[in-house]
This record gives sequence, structure tokens and C-alpha cells, in this order.
Amino acid sequence: MPYRAPVTDYQFLFRHVAGFDQIAGTEKFSEASDDVVDAILTEAGKMCEEVMSPLQRPGDLEPARLENGVVRTSPGYSEGWKAISEGGWIGMSGDPEYGGMGLPMTVTTAVNEMMSAACLSLQLAPLMSQGQIEAMEHHASDAIKELFLPKLMSGEWSGTMNLTEPQAGSDVGALSSKAVDNGDGSYSVTGQKIYISWGDNDFASNVCHLVLARLPDGVPGTKGISLFIVPKHLPDDNGEAGVANSLKVVSLEHKMGLHGSPTCVMQFDGAKGWLVGKEHGGMAAMFTMMNNARLGVGGQGVGVAEGAYQHALAYALERKQGKTPSGTIVDHADVRRMLMSMKADVFASRAILLNCAAAIDMQTATGDAEWAARAAFLTPIAKAFGTETGMRVAETGVQVHGGMGFIEETGAAQFYRDVRVTAIYEGTNGIQAMDLVARKMMDGGEAAAKLLDEIEDHAERARATVPELAGPVWEATETLREATEWLVAQGDLNERFAGAVPYLQAFARVLGGHYHLVAAMADPAGPREKLARFYINALLPEHAGLLAQAQNGSADVYGLTIDELVA
Repeated sequence: MPYRAPVTDYQFLFRHVAGFDQIAGTEKFSEASDDVVDAILTEAGKMCEEVMSPLQRPGDLEPARLENGVVRTSPGYSEGWKAISEGGWIGMSGDPEYGGMGLPMTVTTAVNEMMSAACLSLQLAPLMSQGQIEAMEHHASDAIKELFLPKLMSGEWSGTMNLTEPQAGSDVGALSSKAVDNGDGSYSVTGQKIYISWGDNDFASNVCHLVLARLPDGVPGTKGISLFIVPKHLPDDNGEAGVANSLKVVSLEHKMGLHGSPTCVMQFDGAKGWLVGKEHGGMAAMFTMMNNARLGVGGQGVGVAEGAYQHALAYALERKQGKTPSGTIVDHADVRRMLMSMKADVFASRAILLNCAAAIDMQTATGDAEWAARAAFLTPIAKAFGTETGMRVAETGVQVHGGMGFIEETGAAQFYRDVRVTAIYEGTNGIQAMDLVARKMMDGGEAAAKLLDEIEDHAERARATVPELAGPVWEATETLREATEWLVAQGDLNERFAGAVPYLQAFARVLGGHYHLVAAMADPAGPREKLARFYINALLPEHAGLLAQAQNGSADVYGLTIDELVA
């Protein structure tokens, strides 16, 4: 079964779970009516099915390669980029003044997820441009915006972000790249960056790099870092890509997956660039891009989960093994358990993702601090749980295939190989969890408490119609509240950090139960209520064990000395 864009799922979630009517009711997004959004989702889904999905396997089998300093992309990727660009899918949420559609991030998130399901390697390219667009909209000068943004949104130029260096991974403040003021408004940037997704390509006329570097008077650590836009080709007097800049692709990484997406080692040798934001304010500007990317990466995980589920389901519907009513393995209890778990988790992670995007939209439209806090709180959960779901569902997809899942020709293993990195980049899932229990709880747990209050209030109302579903959700939420209060009470952050990952997963489990309950209420006795019953009865109970881990503290984590670990 070829990839089928789940447009009806998005429509249901928008109308019944993510509260899109509230977004469309704001002045800023008043034109995003149901009819408009439905048309956009349908067109995007068609592009994903017909253009991007056929590129999934070719990109894996014929990877991007470096020839004479130029990246040559996988077969069909140039046509794929053209379809993405001409459809306007890069600048969906971009400012209309510079050629964007001005759509809510919720819509962009749904379209990006579909593209991820169809061909994750290629989808990474527009995602990088989108993050760069948002960072520049918020922090760049008007002159830089006018020069770069229209071409980035149209897809004529593409964008990247350059943070990581060999000695500076998660510890970005340890970077050694330097920038020197040229005295004419430009800067010379020198240094090496690694793991640069889509650092070069052969389908955009220019590649624009956002680069973190330190000015001579920049203090050590993150407070001394500045951000620069450094293009592959310097714009000429007409704003077109002109002479080559002093930068190059040194090599391409040999990766576990995402073979169609070139991951570059970039060398900047006094390359000309321009400051984005304030001097020494690079991290604030880059975090705008990274938060955009974290939501996008969560969507990549959900998208791959959708693709892997569809792939496994198609195999289960065809594979004959043993005696079953249908004659295929889809009726074996354990296979059905795996497929139900996959489908239920795809829905849960997608609902978390879209509700996070919706909070971002409401923050954008209203400027309300509570929406900002909600968006900030949900972002690490959406990123970590979305990518964990992608990995878990893709791995289960291999299992559904049995021995054939271990054979590359079936394509089942590619989903897992491709999605595995999403739990690592844009801040590892461990870092997301630490952020959740530390920075996101600097308010004393207020943002978390408000979210839990809403879940319990809804569960109370749901008791009147589906008490057997509402009860477990309410009880799980109360258990989560107690664990949250315990975490907030820990003055030593290491006590929080030791259980941060299971806490985040437990919070996601409870959110998933809540959104499944909301869906069940909107579809009584229908497929969504049936799926909710499976999730609440079979998957939600995991929260209890996770919260027990979360409150275990750090003593056992450090129970063995380093010598004992080695022994």
C-alpha cells in the first residue's frame, strides 16, 4: 500500500482536539477557515503521495554524494524540491510581506508531518529553511529580511543552521568559530561546523547558512556568541547569487539512515556574512530557530510513525501465516496488539504536537503570557514523545514484518534507520526532559498545574457518558500532579534530572489519554472511541511505573562508582 496522507485525521484533530476554531477566531488568522485549511491539507497530501513518497526508497539506495566540492542529490530530489517550492510549502507560516502565506503554525505542522511520512530525507531541507525564516523574521535587520526572506520562502535559496563543532555539541558555548568586523557592515567568519543537514545541494541557486561564532570581545560561554547569515554565493547588486563565498563542504557524514539528506562538515575561511540580531545575542536568535525546529522534529517522528504504521499494516493485510478468519496475520492477537499500539500512539503524539502548535499560534495571535507558557511547556514533550513514538512505531513495524522486516528490500528497516537521529538532534530527548523539569518549572509548576487542571475538569465532565474511560484518565492525572509537586519540591536539580526522562514520558502518556478521551467524546461508539479504549486500558497504565522511576531520585543512578561501571 503506497503512502496515504491522513488528511481526515488532521481535519478531525483540528476541529475536535486541537481547538483550531479558537485560532481561526483571532484577527491574525481569521482567513484560515475550515474550507481554506481543508483545501491546503488536501493539496499538500496529494503532493506528498504523488511526488515525495516515490522518492523515499531511491534516496536510501542512491545517497547524496560529494563531487568536486559540490553535493549531488539523490535521483528525483530536484523535482521534489521544485514541487515543494512551487506549492508554497516552505513559506507557509512566513510573513506575507516577504512572500509567505501567513498560515497558522498548526497548519504548517500538519503539512510538515505529511512530508516527513512521505520522504523524511527531503523534508529536512524545507524544515531547515523554515527555521531560518522564523529566526530572521524575529531578529534580522530590515535590509537582510528584504534580501534573503523572499528567496528563502520561494525556495530559490535554501537555508541551514550551523551550531555544532567537533568539541562543542550540546555545550554550544564551547564553540571556537570566530567572526571579525570588516568595518563595512559585514563580518568575516572562520571555523568548522559539523552535522550540518543539507549544508549544500544542487537544486537551490544559493545556500544560506546561519552560523554561530564569537566576536573578538565575546566573553566565554553562550553569552559571548553572535549569529551571522553567511551565504554560499554573495548576493550581487541585483540581489541574485553572485560570486562564491569563502566556504566549502569538507565531507559528508556516513550515516545510519537519512541517506538522501547530505549531512555536511562545513569549513568557513573568512567567509563574508552579516550579523543577525545583536552582538553577543546569537543564542537568543538561534533559539528562535531551534524551538521552531524542535516542533518540526517532533513532527518528523510522528510522520515516520505514520509511514511505518501504514507500511506494516499493508504487509499484515497481505501476509498469509497460520489459520485466521481473514487468512492473513492481521488477525493474530499479537499482531493486532502491535498495530493497535502503533495507531494509538500515532494519534496521541500527533494530538500533542498539534496542541503545542496551537498554543504557539494563540501566543502569536494574542501575545498572552499564558499561551506562551503553554507553548513553552509542551515543546519539549512534543519533540521527545514525537520522536520516541517514531522510533517505537518504526521498530514495531519491523517486528510486524517478522523476518522480512530485517531484509532491506521490504523497506521496513529504513523507517527505523531514518527516524533514529530525531531523538538526538535539536537537543537530545534527555536534554528536552531536563529542560521540562528545570527551566519549564521555574514557575513553581504553574504551567503544568494549569494543564493538569484542564485535563481533570474534562475528565469530570466525561464521567457522565464514558465513566470507564474518564475515571482512569482523572486518576492518572492526579498521580501525575503528585509527582509534579514532588519534582518542584526538589531543590537539588540533579534529583529532578535523574528522573526527567520517565517524567516526560509519563506526562505524554497522560496527555495522550486526555486527547484520546476528547476524541472518544466526539465520536461516541465510533472508531475513535474504540481506539481510545485501547489506549486508556493498555497504554495509559504505563504512567504509574514511569512516575515511580521519576521520583526515585539520583542515589541509585549514581549507585555504582565509575570504577564499578567499568569492572
